[in-house]
Amino acid sequence: MLAIRYANTVRPTVDINGETYTIELVEADNKSDKTEAVSAANSLISAGVSVILGSYGSGVSIAAGSTFEQAKIPAVGGSCTNPQVTLGNDYYFRVCFLDPFQGTVMASYANNEGCKKAAVIMQNGDDYSTGLANYFADAFAKMDGCEVVYTGTYNTNETDFNAILTAAKAADPDVLFIPSSITTAGIIIKQARDMGITARIMAGDTWENATIMENAGVENCEGVALSTFFDENDTDASEFVQGFKAYLNGDAEALKLNGNNDTVAAVSALGYDAYMAIIEALKNVSGDITGEAVRDALASVSFDGVTGSISFDENGDANKDMAYIKIMSDGAFKFVGTQKTDGTFTPAA
Repeated sequence: MLAIRYANTVRPTVDINGETYTIELVEADNKSDKTEAVSAANSLISAGVSVILGSYGSGVSIAAGSTFEQAKIPAVGGSCTNPQVTLGNDYYFRVCFLDPFQGTVMASYANNEGCKKAAVIMQNGDDYSTGLANYFADAFAKMDGCEVVYTGTYNTNETDFNAILTAAKAADPDVLFIPSSITTAGIIIKQARDMGITARIMAGDTWENATIMENAGVENCEGVALSTFFDENDTDASEFVQGFKAYLNGDAEALKLNGNNDTVAAVSALGYDAYMAIIEALKNVSGDITGEAVRDALASVSFDGVTGSISFDENGDANKDMAYIKIMSDGAFKFVGTQKTDGTFTPAA
């Protein structure tokens, strides 16, 4: 949300059909809860919004999707990666890559790193966790000499993973793939290392959050790898990075909400691109500014965003061909290179 607020300071107006309109942000908190997501969606519709930005997670985006579709209000998600977000919904778009892509990318990276045996651990009932875990497992099992030697599940709010980790350890994996919430990540990483598991630990974009290292311990997180959408050292995004950092450092509350640092997370870059995608669409609306008109304009959007080229396929999904790979190292996220699904890895300069 912070980067969307920043984007609104960069582009506070838009010209449509020769008239200048001021863009007003109306915020609603879904509290990362599926039921609350529907309530938040209805509150935005009642407020008379023209287009939706969000949401952050797949589960809440899926839950609210039909509400937006029925109201004919287009939505542009930032980091909601599950295929079901846009599936069958003509009014939902997103600027991130999808979990089938992300799962294959991480399987390719694990294979490139010499991992041949994988243990996969996921959260029951969580669309993001189960989806990404299964996509990784399917892709990994198809790679030459690779096999999934253990699959484990846990329930929401579970905090004792010793039974799962004991079973995983017994399977002697080279890598543990554990797409989970931020809170769970800190707990399970620490318990795995305390148990003596030395296998590589990998996950997806959700784990690009510094609180994981704070909760698990920096030493326990050393070498943990993840896929993500962006790196703040990308020279093509330097203008955005410098501007967003200045915005954060000029607003004490914004800096606090960003974890008391001016690190530019991938979700922030995606939020910025989602806002700019809407700007580009609105500029091309002809006639009345209806939900249908904005949706049609979004379908033909094409521009260079801070996370790469932004355009949408027939499902409203972003056209992406590679992911950034980062590892946790010395209490920070280190960009190590880009990975494609075909196995091509390009090390960071």
